[in-house]
Amino acid sequence: MARTGLDTDMVIHRAAQMVNEVGLENITLKMLADDLGVKSPSLYNHIGGLEDLKMQLMIYGWKKMEQRIIQSVIGISGYDAIRAGCHAFYEYATENPGLFNAMLWYNKFLNTETMEATSGLFSVLFKVTSSLNISEENCNHIIRTLRGFLEGFSLLVNNEAFGNPISIAESFELSLNVLIEGIKTLEEKIEE
Repeated sequence: MARTGLDTDMVIHRAAQMVNEVGLENITLKMLADDLGVKSPSLYNHIGGLEDLKMQLMIYGWKKMEQRIIQSVIGISGYDAIRAGCHAFYEYATENPGLFNAMLWYNKFLNTETMEATSGLFSVLFKVTSSLNISEENCNHIIRTLRGFLEGFSLLVNNEAFGNPISIAESFELSLNVLIEGIKTLEEKIEE
């Protein structure tokens, strides 16, 4: 029985939920089609195959992440905004482990569409860091450092790779504090 009213957004949204449930490596077009109540060939009206689905999931995930981070920094600035944005990133990544794998699966710099998936997010981060009286070059380094920390820490958590029984939440907070204190050393001093 074909499902009426199915559109691309619905397909990608449900696929995002499914990769969180079964994992990116386990999702199939047949599984998705069965869940949506359509035949597998019907999905080709909305996606170009499994590789395209993964790319669409990457774009979807980064856009949702961007929305979460923007919401987290509204009304705050400086180091409070960095802290809030980092928490929003980490929470989204760990709440959506399968989708987060999809977000990291595809090369964001492959084409214009994939680059645009993260442009808003990095624009927000650059505005926050550049408000701290830090050089543009160092702002770019800071964003790269934060990205490496957040992506790596989230992947380790999602894969249950921390074996030590100490609190992961405390480790995250301590790491974030260390990073912020390090960022403060890059502020350019204004001569009086």
